[in-house]
Amino acid sequence: MSLTKTLQHLGLALAASVVSLSAQATSLTVAYQTIPTPSNVPQADGVYEKETGAKIDWRKFDGGAEVINAVASGDVQIAYLGSSPLAAAVSRKLPIETFLVAAELGTSEELVVRNGSGIQAPQDLIGKTIATPFVSTSHYSLLAALKYWKIDPKQVNIINLTPANIVAAWARGDIDGAYTWDPALSKAKESGKVLISSGELAKLGAPTFDVWLVRKDFAEKHPDIVSAFARVTLTAYEGYTHDPAAWVANADHINKLSRLTGATPQEIPNVLAGSGFLSAADQIKTLGQPTAKALADTSAFLKEQGRIDEVLPDYAGYTTSKYVEAAASQAR
Repeated sequence: MSLTKTLQHLGLALAASVVSLSAQATSLTVAYQTIPTPSNVPQADGVYEKETGAKIDWRKFDGGAEVINAVASGDVQIAYLGSSPLAAAVSRKLPIETFLVAAELGTSEELVVRNGSGIQAPQDLIGKTIATPFVSTSHYSLLAALKYWKIDPKQVNIINLTPANIVAAWARGDIDGAYTWDPALSKAKESGKVLISSGELAKLGAPTFDVWLVRKDFAEKHPDIVSAFARVTLTAYEGYTHDPAAWVANADHINKLSRLTGATPQEIPNVLAGSGFLSAADQIKTLGQPTAKALADTSAFLKEQGRIDEVLPDYAGYTTSKYVEAAASQAR
């Protein structure tokens, strides 16, 4: 065989092996929600795919209950979820673990009441119709606020609406208030006032936060993918927290967040400012016992409210810092 033909054969063999390796690339589905976050930028830019080496199907959800069902069915391997639906999922003993705190909630979720609804003070909520996505952090915060104000939830007409449906119901005048997040939150605030925020409730002993979780069966097979996912996310958070003003002044950043979440460019800076994004060092401190305790406390509250049937004796097996630790060591 001539040298030319030999090289041609080698080239074909190499191309075939590349195609074979490409075909073997891991595929996974990631659930995200309509909540603007710095990690939307690498999501839009394909950085997660590049760094994990995986083929990712990004699937948008409106609320935690839908995410739980998708994770439970095995359709979703990695998911963005609030602490309240996370506690509900863990209490069902779903095979999942929290590997990253996505955001600590402050003014990014609030209870807003309509102007002209007659609600001036908490006690005026009695008899009124308040919407929130059930089994969400907003739902948990609404119940925690009512408990703090010594109002029986049965005295309030609490209805289950997704953020998108809250916007529509608010426009029609069907509801007197809503506990929700953006973009629905900003829409409500245009003709309403805030009664309480999740940041204020955190100071009263009812903190809420968002997380990234992973199915344990997927993590056991692909720990490097989970670590790489954490590394990309933490890099995005660091880019924002280093200089928030400069970050939000970047029109490309804002446009990507708006496109992925549906929030307007005007809303996004306030949404980001209303959340806390932890560094790798703070993640490692928080994941583990602090997160396990928060899940236990949230679960106890949800059981008290009749939202879940069982509180587990221990939640430590549902949170881990090992993927952040691996990501931090890789970043050095």
